[in-house]
Amino acid sequence: MQSVRLNRLRGLMEQQGLEALLVTNATNRLYMTGFTGSAGYVLVTGQRAVLLTDFRYMTQAPQQAVGYEVMEHASSPMDTVRSILGTEGLGKLGFEQQDVSYGAYLAYGQALAGIELVPTDKLIETLRLVKDDTEIAVLQEAADLADRTFHHIAGLLKPGLAERDIALEIELFVRRGGAASTSFETIVASGERSALPHGKASDRIIGSDEFVKLDFGAYYKGYCSDITRTLFVGKPSDKHREIYDIVLEAQLEALARIRPGMTGREADAVAREVIKRHGYGDYFGHGLGHGLGMEIHEEPRLSPTGNIILEPGMVVTVEPGIYLPGFGGVRIEDDIVITENGNRRLTQSSKDLVVIS
Repeated sequence: MQSVRLNRLRGLMEQQGLEALLVTNATNRLYMTGFTGSAGYVLVTGQRAVLLTDFRYMTQAPQQAVGYEVMEHASSPMDTVRSILGTEGLGKLGFEQQDVSYGAYLAYGQALAGIELVPTDKLIETLRLVKDDTEIAVLQEAADLADRTFHHIAGLLKPGLAERDIALEIELFVRRGGAASTSFETIVASGERSALPHGKASDRIIGSDEFVKLDFGAYYKGYCSDITRTLFVGKPSDKHREIYDIVLEAQLEALARIRPGMTGREADAVAREVIKRHGYGDYFGHGLGHGLGMEIHEEPRLSPTGNIILEPGMVVTVEPGIYLPGFGGVRIEDDIVITENGNRRLTQSSKDLVVIS
C-alpha cells in the first residue's frame, strides 16, 4: 500500500517540478507511512523515502513504515533534512503550506539556507480524496459501529436524561466496540437546542414533546464515521412532522441523484432545492456534506462553493437540515461512497421518525 502511495505522490511531485517534499502534517504522515507515533517527518525524493523520528519510536517506526528508511533525526530535525538533501545534491524542497506556521517557515529558512523552499498545496490530500478498497472496508466497519451505537442509544433514550449522559454513553459504546474514540465531540441537542446545528451536549434535561438530535461517529482503525439522526420524545405536532418529512425528502432525493461527474455544488443543490421549495431555504445554512476519511472533515465539500468533481471511491456525508430558532431542528446524515453508477450508503440506520413515548 505504501509503495503505491509513494508512486502516486512522486507523480504529483514530478508534475510540479519538485525534487523533494517534506511532510509535516500528522495525518498525511500516517497516510503515507502507516506510522502511528506522535512525532516525525517524512522526506520524499525521487530516489528515497525517509521517515525521521526520535529515540522513542526507533523500535516501532521500522515495524510500521514498511518500505521507508527510518532515521533518528538530530536534535534539530532540519539538520538531518539538510544532510539528506546535500547527499543527493538537491537544492529545492517542497513543504506543506497549510501545515507549516510562519514561525516554522522562518526556522526552516535559517536551518536550510541555500535550499529553495517551495510551498505546496494539498498534494497528499489530493491523493486521499479517492479511497482504495482497504480504506473503504475500514470506513464501512466504522459506519457499522456508528449504526450499532445509534440502535443502542435509541433503546435507552427517555425523558429525564441529561444530554451529557447520552453523549457519555455514546463514547463508552463506541470504545467498547473497538474505536479509539468518537470521531468528534458528540452532539446531543434537545428541545430548542436542536435548532443549533452544532449543539454540543449540555446539562439540559430531555423533556417531553421535543426533538433530540444525535450527531456522532466512531474513530476506528484510523478512519471516521459520521451519522446524525433526529428522534422525538413525546407526541410530535404537525409542525414537527412537517420539518422532519421535508429534511428526509431532501436527503432521500440527494441519495438518489448523487453520482460521479457531479460537482459538490451540484450535489448540494439537489437537496437545497427541495428545502427551498417547501419554504425553509433560509433555515438550511450549511453545506450538504463533506468528505470523510482519516479526518472528520476532508475534501470534497458538498456545498454551494464545492467545485471538486465527484469520482468513484470518494466518501462523503449527506446531511441536510432545517433549524428553526425557538422551536427545534432536524438533521439526517448518512455516509456514502461514490460508485461507478451512483453511490452506496455506508450507514444503514433507519430514518423513520423514532417516537419515544
